[in-house]
Amino acid sequence: MVLFRVGVIARNVFLEVIRDRILYLIALFALLMVAATVLLPEVSAGAQDKITLDLGLAAIHLLSVIIAVFVGTGLVNKEIEKRTVLVLIAKPVSRAEFIVGKHLGLSAVLLVLIAALGVIFLAVLALNRIPFPVVSVVLALGFTALEAILITAVAILFGVFTSSLLATLLTFATYLMGHLTQDLVAFGNLSDNPAIQRVTNALYLILPDLERLNLRNEAIYGITLLPSGTELLLHVLYGLLYTALLLTIASVIFARRQF
Repeated sequence: MVLFRVGVIARNVFLEVIRDRILYLIALFALLMVAATVLLPEVSAGAQDKITLDLGLAAIHLLSVIIAVFVGTGLVNKEIEKRTVLVLIAKPVSRAEFIVGKHLGLSAVLLVLIAALGVIFLAVLALNRIPFPVVSVVLALGFTALEAILITAVAILFGVFTSSLLATLLTFATYLMGHLTQDLVAFGNLSDNPAIQRVTNALYLILPDLERLNLRNEAIYGITLLPSGTELLLHVLYGLLYTALLLTIASVIFARRQF
């Protein structure tokens, strides 16, 4: 019964977000890639292949993050502001099921979106005979999806106890800091001040290390030496466990809220 209730919530979120014209982004991305393949040879000197790879993967990554942040922060917050959450929690649905169902629904949208954009991207590369490392590109897309799922959990967590605007700003800040955590640790190690080292190490432990989920450079620059299978598995487990932790915290906070 728990899986059924979570599935119903996830399905409703999936259909609602799809109806919000999210999939029009697919057409926008297709136009962007077509324009890039036409215009780049005119403005670049032999580097259009790498620029096209960089542009395509960056666009997919950016679009997935935008959807995760702007839609994710409103999934629970809109229900609270409109008071429709009162109807939902009056039904035999626990608040944890509500949070997990919302997350799974948006995650399913992101997976569909990234898969569709990925197919278009690979088709454009193939049609224009642009060489690319297939395994690296597919892995980069897969880890982009995992990062978007994690960012969705961050957005839902902030959306549970703050306004939509503040939740959006905090989620973007977490996203930006998450890509700088390794640099923060390196900066702390360069400092002779123990206090700075403790602060940077604490930030690294608290904030998500999103660079673990970034394999775009390997795909763009044709780096053949990918992380080992064990290392990739550890990165996947890190992303999933961090997502589960965020959803647990969001569920606890949501369960304590009074409406």
